[in-house]
Amino acid sequence: MQGERLHHKEAAEYIGVTENTLNVWRCEKRYPIPYIKVGSKVFYWKRDLDAFLESRTVRDGV
Repeated sequence: MQGERLHHKEAAEYIGVTENTLNVWRCEKRYPIPYIKVGSKVFYWKRDLDAFLESRTVRDGV
């Protein structure tokens, strides 16, 4: 297994946004968060969400 896969609802909760916000980001390609689409279902790898959060981390004074 490559890692933990999260359904879009779980992914939204994990990064602290609403499902709608995550859907808008995906549809408008606002942020380059990789996702998996199987039929009408959308999933995210937890490692990709962690990388996204790390990329959005602000470190003052560095």
